[in-house]
Amino acid sequence: MIGRIQGKLLETSENLMLVDVGGVAYEVEVTASALAEVAAQPGGAKPGREVTLFTHFVVREDAQLLYGFGSRTERDVFRDLIRISGVGPKLALAIVSGLTLEALADAVRASDVSLLTRVPGVGKKTAERLLVELKDRLGNLHVVVKSVSVGPDLTATREAEDALISLGYRPAEAQRAVAAVADTADTGEGLLRAALKLIARQAEAS
Repeated sequence: MIGRIQGKLLETSENLMLVDVGGVAYEVEVTASALAEVAAQPGGAKPGREVTLFTHFVVREDAQLLYGFGSRTERDVFRDLIRISGVGPKLALAIVSGLTLEALADAVRASDVSLLTRVPGVGKKTAERLLVELKDRLGNLHVVVKSVSVGPDLTATREAEDALISLGYRPAEAQRAVAAVADTADTGEGLLRAALKLIARQAEAS
């Protein structure tokens, strides 16, 4: 099992990183948050910089696939998801990429089908089944659920996220931006302004 890699970034695409580890280049399919984390660090996602990814290795008859994550918790949640019947690595990666861990924990706690159906490939029936399974089996979200309960009002958070999405930002990008400024405001409008300022600063730095 390949659980973690560290090496030089050679190139990136929409959801892939090519990482040179001791002369061997690993093609890693990564989450949106892993890409965003690399891009947000000094130097951004430029070739030659060193990156570290927690990984999960999948061997199939027709392929050997390596999935990469920005944190151990994100990888562990992915592993919990693929243990659920009918959830393969592609769908699990889409869920972890399409929602922040906080948003996923929130959806599980509130049995929020609509939040899960924001993820491409997750329909209403699939979302309903996932929520039932996740409440009993997604142990790695327990800590995340506790952290969500002390954050800003859920309505304000959702308002800010929805406003960003309406402006053209992807759901996961909107969720990460709002989560990053959660302690700066307690209204949807305030969170939206703070999130937009953060996005602008990150764009200038990249």
